[in-house]
Amino acid sequence: MGCLFFIKKDKLKGKVNSEHEVFTSDGAIDSHGRPAGRQRTGTWVTGILILVNQGLATLAFFGVGVNLVLFLTRVMGQDNADAANNVSKWTGTVYLFSLLGAFLSDSYWGRYLTCAIFQLIFVIGLISLSLSSHIFLLKPSGCGDKHLQCGSHSSYQTTFFYLSIYLIALGNGGYQPNIATFGADQFDEGDPKERLSKVAFFSYFYLALNLGSLFSNTILDYFEDKGQWTLGFWASTASAAIALILFLCGTRRYRYFKPVGNPLPRVGQVFVAAAKKWKVKVPGEENLYEVEGSLPSGRRKMLHTNGFRFLDKATLVTSKDLEQIEENKRNPWRLSTVTQVEEVKCILRLLPIWLCTIMYSVVFAQMASLFVVQGDAMDTRISSFNIPPASMSSFDILGVAFFIFMYRHAFDPLVAKIMKSKLTELQRMGIGLVLAILAMVSAGLVEKFRLKYAIKDCEQCDEYSTLSIFWQVPQYVLTGASEVFMYVPQLEFFNDQTPEGLKSFGSALCMTSISLGNYVSSLLVAIVMKISTKDDIPGWIPGNLNLGHLDRFYFLLAVLTTGDLLVYIALAKWYKYIKFEEIHEEDTKKENHELMV
Repeated sequence: MGCLFFIKKDKLKGKVNSEHEVFTSDGAIDSHGRPAGRQRTGTWVTGILILVNQGLATLAFFGVGVNLVLFLTRVMGQDNADAANNVSKWTGTVYLFSLLGAFLSDSYWGRYLTCAIFQLIFVIGLISLSLSSHIFLLKPSGCGDKHLQCGSHSSYQTTFFYLSIYLIALGNGGYQPNIATFGADQFDEGDPKERLSKVAFFSYFYLALNLGSLFSNTILDYFEDKGQWTLGFWASTASAAIALILFLCGTRRYRYFKPVGNPLPRVGQVFVAAAKKWKVKVPGEENLYEVEGSLPSGRRKMLHTNGFRFLDKATLVTSKDLEQIEENKRNPWRLSTVTQVEEVKCILRLLPIWLCTIMYSVVFAQMASLFVVQGDAMDTRISSFNIPPASMSSFDILGVAFFIFMYRHAFDPLVAKIMKSKLTELQRMGIGLVLAILAMVSAGLVEKFRLKYAIKDCEQCDEYSTLSIFWQVPQYVLTGASEVFMYVPQLEFFNDQTPEGLKSFGSALCMTSISLGNYVSSLLVAIVMKISTKDDIPGWIPGNLNLGHLDRFYFLLAVLTTGDLLVYIALAKWYKYIKFEEIHEEDTKKENHELMV
């Protein structure tokens, strides 16, 4: 009923005389393909709707992901190392699918349609997982808790399970980078107030993501830890379905950008054109080619920058090119525009920064795998109540919420007052790496103390150490703080520094760094186990953690992240920000008039 009222109200607004309407300056359109009016589309009306959608979708995703490592050990019968590896691979695949979603969004479908389709796939995957768990995975009845292991499963049942969770990976992965960018689309970059709202949106987006997972990490986690997996999975399914319905409710109110076509040919044309003119010397900037007038919708002209000078050869106009230009038959595989070349330069500059974020994602991956395994081997009791190990990630979520508030309302204004300028996204990401190192050191120290209080003969006991699970709180809080300084500015940075028409790709870079971080984590675990396992030594991460040295693995990650930080600092100093041609009000009015016609 509320959704119906929302649409009816929007229809009445649509009757306002468009001659007196103020349109956005960024080329956005409404659901009818007309220029988007500032009053009747976008802003926080749709921004809040998208934040709620993100919170519910995240609740659904973490209802599966946060306890997947325990589901694999208790229900599917895998050991700790294999389960941690499989979770890392699955999580990595989730974010790897973000590249597919970004490509389809930027090139063909647009962000709205891509979000809707992948959310539908997400719901189908959750339904499939819920049914498979209820029908044949949770046998005998009541299995899957800390005491009763489930029986073996046939290859068909196992295949159906993996098909279900990878459908979830496809749906959530393809949706995630586009919903962040689609939310940012609701704010006009050319309006000072909306520009500030756009920056704030990324913080609130990450906050919604974490608050959405809070319910999963507490209530759902409690029931799943007790073996009520089907209840948890059906709750996730309901949450994802509601999220999809709410998303569709805002259809008439959203602001849209048309996809600008496959970017791969544009990138290829630059390299081919530069290769054909590799012997030609690059003269001054005034001799570089750029088209007259405006570019296709969704793209702004970019100004020439130094660096990667060999690519500038693609913009040099030869006598043959001049003839083709005069005949209006320019060959894009021989002559590229300055904007086209700058788009490629932009991607090349981003890649080294992006590579440095992968090591951070290796640290972040431990929270969903080895942190849970470590907590499961500690004293989880408060009187007669047992704390589900995965629910400790609630402290990460609370840390994220606290540090987002503190950064926006205390730390950022204080730094701006002292330094006369705010911290850049690159500086904040560097702080995130420092906090990640501290989180790994904290986790390693806790593991050393856990081993000190270990129960050596633990075949029939409920835990492997008398050390309380609450000793994990610092490592979770530090991880949450590092996320605020890494993932929030990372979303801002990649969204801001990718060319127009490739914004979803920018968000996908964030997701893909998480993906590769999980794969690297899985590889590191495999290498460490291969090297540390001997005939009479079970390795650093065995099934019984009391026989291993998980602390050494955490300290290894701290050392590797320190090396990554040093490389990152050098690359951040080298990085040059992109420059767009200023948007003139006359150009905006002309584009809006053409759209209206």
